[in-house]
Amino acid sequence: MSNVKPLHARTFGLALILAGALPGCATVGKCDSDSCRDDTSITHSIQSELAQHPSVEPNAISVQTRNHVVYLNGLVVSGLESDVAAAIAHDEPGVSRVVNSIVESNGA
Repeated sequence: MSNVKPLHARTFGLALILAGALPGCATVGKCDSDSCRDDTSITHSIQSELAQHPSVEPNAISVQTRNHVVYLNGLVVSGLESDVAAAIAHDEPGVSRVVNSIVESNGA
């Protein structure tokens, strides 16, 4: 008798290993409920601060938070708006980093 397993037995074993690993891959990039809750809270707090600030045009800047990293995007009239938004985001508790992609319009 040979100790070599038939090809279908090895293929089945490999399929089981992959099936067990894939659900873990599907969650890459997602956050657990506490982290998501924190991210949502950070986003809402920053949006609220921006809405109340006199130098920031309402709705000019979008805020997204993922894993405690804040992403700022938008088109603003002056660099002051971008600076204010970045400062507000940096000062928010729980923020680990701010990615500022706000663009200043050329006024044309």
